[in-house]
Amino acid sequence: MVFLTEPTLQYKNSFIEGVREFQREGKYRNFNIQQLSNNFEEFLHSKITSNNPTRLSPYLVPATDFWLIDDDEYIGRLSLRHELNALLCRVGGHIGYEIRPSKRRQGYGKLILGLGLTKAREIGLTRALVTCDENNIGSKKVIEYNGGKFENAVEVEGSPVKKLRYWIDLA
Repeated sequence: MVFLTEPTLQYKNSFIEGVREFQREGKYRNFNIQQLSNNFEEFLHSKITSNNPTRLSPYLVPATDFWLIDDDEYIGRLSLRHELNALLCRVGGHIGYEIRPSKRRQGYGKLILGLGLTKAREIGLTRALVTCDENNIGSKKVIEYNGGKFENAVEVEGSPVKKLRYWIDLA
C-alpha cells in the first residue's frame, strides 16, 4: 500500500538509506548520516514543527513535510507550503517533491504529487503553484499529468537553468 505520512521514527532506516542514495548523486550533502542516525528523534521534531508560524524566521513560510511510503519503504518526500512568499511565488511553489534515485521512473512522481494535491485541498488551497527546472523532463510530465497549466519560465539568479511555473486548480 502506498501512502503519505508525516515523518516518523517507524521509517528511520529506510529514510537513511534514501539519504545515502541522494548523497551518491550529489544531493543532501548537509546530512551527516551518523549524526542523523544518532539524533533522528530531534530531526523528526524539527520537521514536525516546521508548520508552526511562531517558530519560523521571517524568510520561511509554514510547511508540512510528508514521506511517500510503499510497503514500509521510504520512497520520497513532499513539502507542502501553506502559503507563498516572494521567492516561493517566483521559483519554489506550494509543493516540492523528490523521489529517491532507485525508485524513479516507476510512477511514484505522479503518485506523490497527486497525493500532495489532496493534502493541499485539505488545508484550504484552491490553486497550487508547482515548479521544476526546465531540463527536468520527468518532473515536467508529472506536473502536467496532475493538471499543471504552464504559466511561464523564469530566470533564476546564479543558475543557467530556468524554472518552469505551473498552476494546478484544486477547486
